[in-house]
Amino acid sequence: MREFCLSLPQTTEDIKWDHLCFCVGAKMYIITGFEDNSPTSFKVPEEDFDALTARDGIIQAAHLAKRQWVTVLQRNKLKPKEWEHYINQSYEMVKQKLTKKLRTELGL
Repeated sequence: MREFCLSLPQTTEDIKWDHLCFCVGAKMYIITGFEDNSPTSFKVPEEDFDALTARDGIIQAAHLAKRQWVTVLQRNKLKPKEWEHYINQSYEMVKQKLTKKLRTELGL
């Protein structure tokens, strides 16, 4: 997961609240732990929220924007290709919310 996140343009990693966070333009798009099977939270489009949280082991993320973030309790609840899809989607959603000026400065 770390390798994939860091492969996305202008991604940085940070530690917040004792969690590993991946950010673009200083805005988080993934929050996870340091262990391989740590719970992982990411941003989703509202139209995907219900389908994801209906799946076993995926819940609304605590303390984050309601219906916009989910937490996968164990990484094996999603297949590797699903992880790539959802990580990339979260990255793109957060990137698009950055100001045009910042996106230009970052070359995005």
